[in-house]
Amino acid sequence: MAIITLTTDFGEKDYFAGATRGAIYSELSDVKIVDISHAVSPFNIPEAAYIIQNAYKSFPKGTIHIIGIDSELNPENKHIAVKLDGHYFVCANNGIMSMICSEIAPEQIVEINIHDKIRSSFTVLDVFVQVACHIARGGTLDVIGKNISSIKPIKNITPYVNDDKTQIIGSVIYIDNYGNVVTNIKRHFFERIQKGRRFEITARHYTFKKIYHKYSDIVNFDIPENKRHDEGRRLVVFNSGNFLEIAVYKSNSATVGSASTLLGLGLMDSISIKFIPDPINLEDVDYPQQVHKISDFE
Repeated sequence: MAIITLTTDFGEKDYFAGATRGAIYSELSDVKIVDISHAVSPFNIPEAAYIIQNAYKSFPKGTIHIIGIDSELNPENKHIAVKLDGHYFVCANNGIMSMICSEIAPEQIVEINIHDKIRSSFTVLDVFVQVACHIARGGTLDVIGKNISSIKPIKNITPYVNDDKTQIIGSVIYIDNYGNVVTNIKRHFFERIQKGRRFEITARHYTFKKIYHKYSDIVNFDIPENKRHDEGRRLVVFNSGNFLEIAVYKSNSATVGSASTLLGLGLMDSISIKFIPDPINLEDVDYPQQVHKISDFE
């Protein structure tokens, strides 16, 4: 049974998400539809890219992913279908795929060219559904588009590193349901620049000097629970997607607050990491062996 996933900014109030599911079932009654998210912030391409990058790997190879974000067809916003890592992605060529493609090379990219056969004012419902169902039936990408070699990148998605490699400046690309703040700094990127040096992570007026392995590592379980007061403590982790994340332990915006509310961080706000060289150990310095008389200094 084919699996088709949906990631959109449709929300649940309007009919768009339900109509898209219905259109797929009208084409393929035995398909399995999975909603990854319909709560992407409107037209937020980095947020959608983060969600799909971290979700698609949990599905079996051959899954088809429809991404309905900023998908209206125009001269600067073509439609593409991408085969990558054994999965298929149908979306607009607006940068959504560039986060995944920066780490895994696509097997094939086509620019969809079946629009003249479909009258549509609702791209996802009509064009994307037709393409996804064509793939689900075993059809090839060559039938629905022409091969292209590259896709549009997302602007400002790569962290900045200064020339002497002493600082990384990243940005917030996602705020999750708990108010945790996810940056565009991945673990392997951080470690490649860090080279074992100490560091200070600065967000607004807060500074962090340690990255925890998991959220509960901030808790000292040797202290009785009624004396710990751990909820609301700020910390930094690499999350399950290996992105640097600023979090609050057991965050709740209504009670203890969240990283977003307490630190005042929003999408695309800057995060700075400064690397600190180790202090010189004077005992390890190889001084020139010179002998002077007292009179030499008089």
